[in-house]
Amino acid sequence: MSPAPRYLIDTNVLLRIFRPDDPQHQLTRAALDELDRRGIEACFSLQNIAEFWNVCTRPLERNGYGLNISDASQCVDRIERTMTFLPDNEEVYSIWRRLVIANQVCGVQVHDARLAAIMQAYGLTCILTLNLPDFLRYAKIQAVHPSQVQPSAQ
Repeated sequence: MSPAPRYLIDTNVLLRIFRPDDPQHQLTRAALDELDRRGIEACFSLQNIAEFWNVCTRPLERNGYGLNISDASQCVDRIERTMTFLPDNEEVYSIWRRLVIANQVCGVQVHDARLAAIMQAYGLTCILTLNLPDFLRYAKIQAVHPSQVQPSAQ
């Protein structure tokens, strides 16, 4: 029997889970619920959590959520309880180095390259993201928008 399929959950999706007033909250929540119903394991990495923490603790006037450390930590606790952590290792680094050279990655795009490297190191092929174009350059990765996760027939 093959292992259950796994998706990396992009930071932009993780952030919407904790913002019920966000226009994409319901869409991302429904997609995650559907993946769970299908037995698909949701995964995250240090890169996701670092980006998540950045936005959560950044002041509102600087386009953040303005959470204090305790509240941000509670959000991360919830992610850790419901998703699988994929730790960095030497293989992630080696893959990342190859990806940034082969794909001419520069600037802020290095963060997405790191997610692609984590996925390749752990054998994941799908990432649930609101930014499909960020992953187009990576042939082994399928970027899936939450709107593409349709409810399965009951």
